[in-house]
Amino acid sequence: MYLTHLSLTNFRNIARLDLDIPRRVVLLTGANAQGKTSVLEAIYFLAAFASFQTSAERQLINTLAVSAAAEAERAKDGGRIAVARIVAQFRDNQDQRAHRLEVRLVLEPVGPVNGQRLRKEVLLDGVKRQVNDAVGHFNAVLFIPQMSQIIEGGPDERRRYLNLTLAQVFPGYAHALSAYTKAIEQRNALLKMLSERGGDADQLEPWDRLLAEHGSKLIHWRIQAIQELEREAARVHHRLTRGAEVLRLAYDPAYDPSPRPGRQMSLKMDAPVDRSGLKREEIEKGFLERLAQARPEEIARGVTTVGPHRDEMRFLANSVDLGDYGSRGQVRTALLSLKLAEVEWMKTRTGRTPVLLLDEVLAELDLQRRADLLAYVDGTEQALLTTTDLHLFTPEFVKDANVWEVEGGVVRTQKEE
Repeated sequence: MYLTHLSLTNFRNIARLDLDIPRRVVLLTGANAQGKTSVLEAIYFLAAFASFQTSAERQLINTLAVSAAAEAERAKDGGRIAVARIVAQFRDNQDQRAHRLEVRLVLEPVGPVNGQRLRKEVLLDGVKRQVNDAVGHFNAVLFIPQMSQIIEGGPDERRRYLNLTLAQVFPGYAHALSAYTKAIEQRNALLKMLSERGGDADQLEPWDRLLAEHGSKLIHWRIQAIQELEREAARVHHRLTRGAEVLRLAYDPAYDPSPRPGRQMSLKMDAPVDRSGLKREEIEKGFLERLAQARPEEIARGVTTVGPHRDEMRFLANSVDLGDYGSRGQVRTALLSLKLAEVEWMKTRTGRTPVLLLDEVLAELDLQRRADLLAYVDGTEQALLTTTDLHLFTPEFVKDANVWEVEGGVVRTQKEE
């Protein structure tokens, strides 16, 4: 899979961009805060329909466009909508066809007093699609330094990473996640009411069935994905650390479907647990039983305590939890290993090679790890990298790449220079 053309309008600090994208490697160079990362963020948005940098998507719309819309609203001349657009043409190496994907972020007024609502529109090959139906048609893997929060941040950061990644690969994951989230909201509202006012606890049964149905799908997919990603990431990490460290991804589901002998307590263990043989139907049945067992406690607390919305995943190097005790170099190497593993995993799972997006990836790597990474990137179908310093790359790598200068939200290609 590779991009052939990219067009941006009012995205971040880029007012307008319209470029043909060559295959292989593109190096975006320039000073900080010029728009290099924004290009990568826009491409990743086409894959995940979400930004990894912010959950407030109105921030993605160019501030000048938002200000102009607000000024027009005050002047009452009708121009009250701010729109950011991302349009890409790409080729799918699975069906060998050209496709066009467009995302519009529309900030429009609501209510009588300066209210605003963000609306997201997605068009695939000219046809409007729901986000959950469009995700997975274009695949990308993104590395930015802020992604260290996947390892160093809280469990919600890791769950968000899993959701954005798995939705690209498993058809139906985005639908199941959306249905599960809505069921959790309704169930929590009912639990709170039962806690405060009392009532018939059997009212929870329909929501329990919905949670078990959709939650079991999420757990089943996470079991598969984490085990497969771990296998590939451990191989990459072994090479990057010259065999000095063994990387593990430890999945700690809030509802653990692994069978246990009677009366055995659940303890956090670093030993690997193989859950790959579990069928989704088994997980759904056990999840439903666990919800029934937890019902008195959950009514008392007024919140759902069991389910994939509370899952955890830990990164271990030589049995050391990197989130608690990893050095900066260890965290960066583990994250890089994970990202390179994503590329191979997506390729194996979907038959498509994702576009690789790397932001300032060489800045904190030693010479040997830089060489290992560049050798890997050189073998990808398409990769876009950003840097403030071309000297971090070997002369041979720079010579074979397409080097583009980014300044003030404007991208200049070699031909334009």
